[in-house]
Amino acid sequence: MPSPRLFHTHIPYNALPESMKKSNCKIVYITRNPKDTLVSMWHFFNNVRTPEQGPYPFDKAFESFCDGVHPYGPFFDHVLEYWEESLKKPEKILLLRYEEMKRDPKEEVKKLASFLGRPFANDEELEKVLWRCSLDRLKNLEVNKNGLTSVGLPRSSFFRLGVVGDWKNNLSNEMQEKLDQMTKMKLENTGLELEK
Repeated sequence: MPSPRLFHTHIPYNALPESMKKSNCKIVYITRNPKDTLVSMWHFFNNVRTPEQGPYPFDKAFESFCDGVHPYGPFFDHVLEYWEESLKKPEKILLLRYEEMKRDPKEEVKKLASFLGRPFANDEELEKVLWRCSLDRLKNLEVNKNGLTSVGLPRSSFFRLGVVGDWKNNLSNEMQEKLDQMTKMKLENTGLELEK
């Protein structure tokens, strides 16, 4: 593919090919609150399960998440690898937080554009990008309503609510407390903060 190319993945930093780590490519890593991450993943995986499989029980998804059982590895290990590398190589890796992107999309998209060496010429250009990338617009495109990905997943499964705090509709108080304590312990002395 001609430059610039875009590649997306969910794999941990340590599983990236050395050629990628040593190249001049830029890495943008987006993370979010672990509770919303869990709920989002649970909805996604249920959306791609067959009717015969039925929905995956939320309590089992919660325990798997807390135990670090996930196709891409434990959540906190995954986030911390990219975080630590972003501190060592800020010119190569930019870590963005979903909650900050929702709170101040203009500032975060400007930060992203600058990191990629493509700063916006004016606010009109920025507004156009924000509109083109908005969840409402993307989820209502015909291709995303009915199309399939190259591996046969419905494109619609990638678009749900896009809100911060949806975990409140799914986690019990005990689950919330357990994940908050786990987050505090895992991120202690790392300098990384994730919203509760």
